[in-house]
Amino acid sequence: MISKPIKAGLVGKCGQCGEGKLFKGYLKFRDECDHCGQDLTVADTADGPAFFVGFVAMIVFAPFFFLVPLIAAPVLVKIGLSTALVAVIIGFCLLLLPIFKGVLLNLQIDNRAEEAHFESTGTHGKAPNNWKS
Repeated sequence: MISKPIKAGLVGKCGQCGEGKLFKGYLKFRDECDHCGQDLTVADTADGPAFFVGFVAMIVFAPFFFLVPLIAAPVLVKIGLSTALVAVIIGFCLLLLPIFKGVLLNLQIDNRAEEAHFESTGTHGKAPNNWKS
């Protein structure tokens, strides 16, 4: 069963209400949901969506780059196939990027994900003063 934030992110909707639009541009988020008022600036997807899209594209398309050199065809045909394959990969990534970005933002908001806050960096391998052995 797919959770509500994932379902909403797949179609570019707010993860809280499932109605309002997430994006005001291709990859630019709105400041808040136009339906429920959810603040969309509380989370930052950073490079996460690009990493996941690149990883999926690599898994899907890498085998083709291994197979193209094995084709019994002239070099120009292989270059043409490789060029066409690169164009398909770029289109694939551009199609998936807003989807992954919407899902990741909705999951961050739903799980209240935030940057880690450390009180101390520690002493790197030394036991604390109150350590009892």
